[in-house]
Amino acid sequence: MNDTAPHPATAALRVDYRREPLDALLADPRLLAVFGFGDAAPATHVDPRYLHVALPTLGDAPFECWFVDGGIRSGRENGIAFSGDGTLQFGALDVADDDDIETAAADAYARLQTWLANSGYPHPLRIWNYMDAITEGDGDDERYRRFCVGRARGIGRALAAGELPAATAIGLPHRSGRFQLYWLAARTPGQPLENPRQLQAWRYPRQYGPQAPGFARALLPAQTTMPLLLSGTAAIVGHASQHGDSLASQLDEVLANLDSLVVTARAQRPGLAAHFGTASRLKVYVRDAGSLPHVAALLDARLPTDVPRIVLHGHVCRRELAVEIDGSHA
Repeated sequence: MNDTAPHPATAALRVDYRREPLDALLADPRLLAVFGFGDAAPATHVDPRYLHVALPTLGDAPFECWFVDGGIRSGRENGIAFSGDGTLQFGALDVADDDDIETAAADAYARLQTWLANSGYPHPLRIWNYMDAITEGDGDDERYRRFCVGRARGIGRALAAGELPAATAIGLPHRSGRFQLYWLAARTPGQPLENPRQLQAWRYPRQYGPQAPGFARALLPAQTTMPLLLSGTAAIVGHASQHGDSLASQLDEVLANLDSLVVTARAQRPGLAAHFGTASRLKVYVRDAGSLPHVAALLDARLPTDVPRIVLHGHVCRRELAVEIDGSHA
């Protein structure tokens, strides 16, 4: 699929959380993509710009919207939903997961590589992976470890550090039988960023599985009109999980890691805000459904009240980790 939309002079992306009816949001010609979370959101829509993510929510979550400057072309092709404005492209696919996440991931990522090569948007900036039972299985049979093997097999080659996208991998708390993959890609590459508090994920030692995870801790798009894209971030320092006995301490460690990434990004782009605020958007994944209100209260105490956030019930990729946060920061 070659996108023939006119190319804007620069890429612009604004992420927002909105509560208007879905059809009203889809009527906006600047809407690149919109995401609904949980049971209250529509499961499907004829418009390929809409994607449902089946993670339960704390309360009635807003829609997550990606806005650009307009000139959007969208469609469906070979099981992939897409929309693009000539500079940025949203894409999504899902594949069957019959208790074989390695094969599902290999299939999905092989299709993604072909799509990126032929779509005119060859550079993935940000990728989300949602799968069933992410920490089920023991040792190297754990599903997240098999996912990492399948992802690498589907990509088909070792990625250089400068090619790695920002990414999130989260487990659905209820079986769906599907592996869901969606992404933001661009005509021009961004700059992957690493966190000085953490070992690069692609350098993790063998104890975490036969294939190290393939993502950067964050990505700074080439254009200053786009936000910093933050990967799923947990309470890991170096390569080791921290505070296994304290949810509050884990959350503090997550926020310290995110602050460190903002500092790293501001060394490259001083115009970024020094702290989270009204131009930030955070998604918070909580392993234990019963802890959702507690995490929301902790966030209220630790973040300014004007930081928009969505709190979701989702499983982090290590069993001892209770919370993870991803998002964007402008």
